[in-house]
Amino acid sequence: MPFMPVKFNLQKRVKLAQGLWMIYWLSVIVGILIFSLGIFFKIELRKRSEMMDNNESHLVPNLLILVGLLACGVNAFGGKVCHDSLDPIKFAKWKPMLKTYLLLCCGFNGLLLLTGLLCFLMQFAVYLTLAEGLKNSIKFYKDTDTPGRCFMKRTLDMTQIEFRCCGNNNYRDWFEVQWISNRYLDMSNDAVKDRVLSNVEGKYLMDSVPFSCCNPGSPRPCIQHHLTNNTAHYDYDHRIEELNIWTRGCREALFSYFSSMMSSIGVLIFATIILECSVQLSAQYLTTALETMEDPENPECESEGWLLEKGVKETLTDCLTKLKTLGKGNQVEEGGDAQEAT
Repeated sequence: MPFMPVKFNLQKRVKLAQGLWMIYWLSVIVGILIFSLGIFFKIELRKRSEMMDNNESHLVPNLLILVGLLACGVNAFGGKVCHDSLDPIKFAKWKPMLKTYLLLCCGFNGLLLLTGLLCFLMQFAVYLTLAEGLKNSIKFYKDTDTPGRCFMKRTLDMTQIEFRCCGNNNYRDWFEVQWISNRYLDMSNDAVKDRVLSNVEGKYLMDSVPFSCCNPGSPRPCIQHHLTNNTAHYDYDHRIEELNIWTRGCREALFSYFSSMMSSIGVLIFATIILECSVQLSAQYLTTALETMEDPENPECESEGWLLEKGVKETLTDCLTKLKTLGKGNQVEEGGDAQEAT
């Protein structure tokens, strides 16, 4: 007995075909959106690749681009089949392909599920890559004359301005590195020389941050030097005063940006899976309703559509039987090859 059978007349078949055609083309638009988001995500990763130490993974955006293209192709084909479904002559040429097409749709939904899961699971990898990449970016900030690092200063400054952040974890990360190049230090100056010699690693360390850490919304002029020296500024206490530099670290800011993007795309993917499943179920009803027409030449005749030709239990049993038969067939072939070899 068929699983979830539904009786159809001409009017119901026409409404189902028209509604399914509209949903198919809605799915094509969703596919274009997923493709566009994949391109956008890939571009954003490329733009921030220097701050990710060039170790960023493009698996998710590449899958999004692939899934978007497949969604456009699969649903455009389905829309064409729906358009021709009410014409017996046109539908006859699509009929042999429909089972294969529905199986491909199941595989496509599996790929969508994998992509959606990766959108959430890969966020931790992005976090680790940002942590290591930003640490190295701050270290190489001063190397404006070194090939391959010439634009690191500009990239990091623009990032701190755009994302309103400072340092890796916070502004104190700048205290631990020499971010001013030696070419701009007057080594004949005793104060500079003493500061360099007093450091074990021979670095010129300061309790200062680059200008890009300044918060332009602060009413007080930017204090970017001697941040921890209360006597260097009037009416100032770095322990209690809200500093007029960005206090959030760039790792947190960038991770929040990428994670929100990946989470939003993941939600869209799961919504697309629901849409594709509803399309596939409706397509199954339409194809079975067209195949069971008593008189294909008479469009007014009634028919019956279903999700499964047999019950769920019987369908699973048949699938398992086919798999066992396929496995035995492979064993027989391997045994036959072994006998021929002897």
